[in-house]
Amino acid sequence: MASSALLSEYLPILIFIFVAGGMSALMIVASLIVGKQNPDQDKLSAYECGFDAFDDTRGKFDVRFYLVAILFIIFDLEVAFLFPWAVSLGAIGLVGFWSMVAFLGVLTIGFIYEWKKGALDWE
Repeated sequence: MASSALLSEYLPILIFIFVAGGMSALMIVASLIVGKQNPDQDKLSAYECGFDAFDDTRGKFDVRFYLVAILFIIFDLEVAFLFPWAVSLGAIGLVGFWSMVAFLGVLTIGFIYEWKKGALDWE
């Protein structure tokens, strides 16, 4: 009797799994039926960084791709560390405050470097 009561508590989870699986399968089938299936050459090509992936490896490409990636990393790091710092600012005191000011200073230097190199200038 006790095992039957224990298993009945898991019934809503089992129902949820079946409903979620059914809805997922329904959405996949509906997108295959309703969606237009005529890929062209551009849709089938791999696009990651603005040039053909299977081209000559000695080919020249624009360095601005790397500069934009560095700029993304700068802002991504800033956001990733700024929110937890702001939440715990009362507990970490002045040492934590000045450590974050130094960190933001390094990120600002990186941003100025990007700006001077022209990563923000679009043609």
